[in-house]
Amino acid sequence: MIHSSITRRRFITIAAMAGGVVLLGSRRAMADTPIRWQGSALGAQVSIEIYHPDRMEAERLIHLCVGEVRRLEQQFSLYQPDSAICTLNRTGILVSPSADMVTLLNASLDFAALTGGAFDPTVQPLWNLYAAHFTQENPTLDGPSASSLTEVLSKVSYRYLKVSPDRIALLKPGSAVTLNGIAQGYATDRVTEMLRAVGISTTLVNMGEIRAIGAKPDGMPWRVGLADPDKPEEMNKTVDLVDHAIATTAGAGFRFDPAGRFTHLFDPTTGRSPSRYRSISVIAPTATEADALSTAFSLLTGSRIREIIAARPDIQVHITDADGRMLVYGT
Repeated sequence: MIHSSITRRRFITIAAMAGGVVLLGSRRAMADTPIRWQGSALGAQVSIEIYHPDRMEAERLIHLCVGEVRRLEQQFSLYQPDSAICTLNRTGILVSPSADMVTLLNASLDFAALTGGAFDPTVQPLWNLYAAHFTQENPTLDGPSASSLTEVLSKVSYRYLKVSPDRIALLKPGSAVTLNGIAQGYATDRVTEMLRAVGISTTLVNMGEIRAIGAKPDGMPWRVGLADPDKPEEMNKTVDLVDHAIATTAGAGFRFDPAGRFTHLFDPTTGRSPSRYRSISVIAPTATEADALSTAFSLLTGSRIREIIAARPDIQVHITDADGRMLVYGT
């Protein structure tokens, strides 16, 4: 059975933790028990937690954050047939798109250009092909046929996507967009902006991708654990965050086949899943950037990754390669 959500994106959590929160410029003690909301968004089970000394204020913030999640879900979710992205994929055109859709698709095209097409928002036809293949009765373990793969690849290219403030169009019939490699990061950034706007200056926002607002209340960096890609319950290492975000991409997060030859990661040029790395984690100023680059870097050589981040000094990349070696690129 093919599951609709990817493991690394199973939970969306917003937590103000570790000793206190700063609201509207004043330091106040943190509540022992969080205010918690659970539900589903973007095809996954999610939760939001806020530790706050004022229960009514925490509930208000929960309400605002859930509203923002729902609003973005109506734009970006492939699991809601009436979402904006599903409308675009079904009709090939989106008239009067939302500012969020235009912003995120333009960012996607920028990351596609930056990475030479390694990040490509139009790989959704490949997902559809593999899902159809592996959900049929007795599928061949070698994946879809070469002819069907060639046909689908003819519909995959970010150059077929045209974006303007008043219209978004897919120029190739059968093309389709997915934002699964960037939307969670964008949502994390939007919620971070909301929390900053109400005066929170120290918290950790986790919506599948993680972004730190400031440092911890005691002035120390936030510490985030990176899971072993083969044993997700175990941590390989920890990294420190202050006013930065981190995102991790691993092929093991979703597998179409038991052997893991075919995953949620697709090379837009071959239609196959890369196996160069076990996991890629990117630390960047925003979760949108970290999310997109962790996806793209999964397809690129180490030298190409270093070339890209050489001009972006605020980025650090943590890699577990195919042999289990851990590498770090960037400052």
